[in-house]
Amino acid sequence: MNSIVAYTHSRPDADATPDTAPVPADRRTNPTPTDPTPTRSTITRELLSLLAKIAALLLAAILALTFVFGLEQNVGTDMSPAVKDGDLVAFYRLDKNYVAGDLLLLSYQGEHQVRRVVAVAGDRVDIAKDGLIINGALQQEPEIYEQTYRYEKGISFPLTVEPGQVFVLADSREGATDSRIYGAVNIDDTLGTAIAVFRRRGL
Repeated sequence: MNSIVAYTHSRPDADATPDTAPVPADRRTNPTPTDPTPTRSTITRELLSLLAKIAALLLAAILALTFVFGLEQNVGTDMSPAVKDGDLVAFYRLDKNYVAGDLLLLSYQGEHQVRRVVAVAGDRVDIAKDGLIINGALQQEPEIYEQTYRYEKGISFPLTVEPGQVFVLADSREGATDSRIYGAVNIDDTLGTAIAVFRRRGL
């Protein structure tokens, strides 16, 4: 007697859920963002860093104005028209290698003056009826609008500027206090070279 064996083909249930479910695409590419709000400690650190930078800049500016540069307000009309009354004059303290024509600052009887160098070490200075004479040559000064005279109570001419000295005059020559009164100036006693003039009306 023949026996019949029935084979049944079983297929997996389509509705069955696999043991490991795939990760949704949006979760793979877009992880959960963190909170961007800075913490109090972070804000404090950044604020302290900013204050430290500001303090460093202020200190650098103070040191520069104390030891490298200076700013002085001109008083009077002795240097007109180049420097007028009330103008601010910036000067460089470390440059004292003066040549004729330079503007410098000096202190005389407790007051700061702006003056123009007209002669340096070794130059022979004289003032005659025709004007300023340096090393025997009458000086042509197109920026000077007044005649240069000696003062009755001033120094004696002619004179030779000694090493380490300069001879200075004001641009407004009539009645100005300059080397015609106090003689040649020691370079070590000057404050520095004028590098810029700021008009008071422009501030």
